[in-house]
Amino acid sequence: MSLEIKICGLSTAETLDTALGAGADMVGMVFFPPSPRHVDLSTAGALAAKARGRARIVALTVDADDVALADIVAAIHPDMLQLHGKESPERVAAIRARFELPVMKAVGIATAADLAALTAYERVADRLLLDAKPPKDAVLPGGNGVPFDWDLLAGLDLSIPYMLSGGLDPENVREAVQRLHPFGVDVSSGVERAPGVKDIARIVAFIREARAADPSNPSTGGKPAQPSSARETSLS
Repeated sequence: MSLEIKICGLSTAETLDTALGAGADMVGMVFFPPSPRHVDLSTAGALAAKARGRARIVALTVDADDVALADIVAAIHPDMLQLHGKESPERVAAIRARFELPVMKAVGIATAADLAALTAYERVADRLLLDAKPPKDAVLPGGNGVPFDWDLLAGLDLSIPYMLSGGLDPENVREAVQRLHPFGVDVSSGVERAPGVKDIARIVAFIREARAADPSNPSTGGKPAQPSSARETSLS
């Protein structure tokens, strides 16, 4: 299974085209007004139309209610919902059932104790996104450019695939993939020149470096990436 690469927080046609042209598997749009990466529904709809059929479209929300989620789904028809707030396992299950879309739940990691939350979420989500837990004074739940201790994931055995996030950039993604062999990698602030402003060269470099470390590539000598979950068949 090839490594999946997600470029998140895209908000312009130029940067979306760059991500698609460089070979991103997933493109994410943020629907969270406090974020500098937030996009309105009209803009998001136009971007989704450009991306459809070329990459999987992911809608990132933070503790959104059903009305907001319904508006987003109607506007962009995403392939996946990414829940990046404090959604409980019960809420994740309810969203997945109501909207009949695959769901990726983000879980913040700072210490080994944070891994305990994964068990409940892997029962109700299609994929997990392991992100750095934001600093206490952070406004945003993600996109803070902060890595966590990757050694915490040593020996991690999940029943569903996970994507690695948190502080990834073109300079460290190769090491991350080679050390952890995740199902996928997710980047936002690591390919920006300013908060919310994507850098074309860094997008291309990130995808190039991640592909170079792809453990499904025999030239890397790596072990195979995590197998895809049966619950993700609707994504293929």
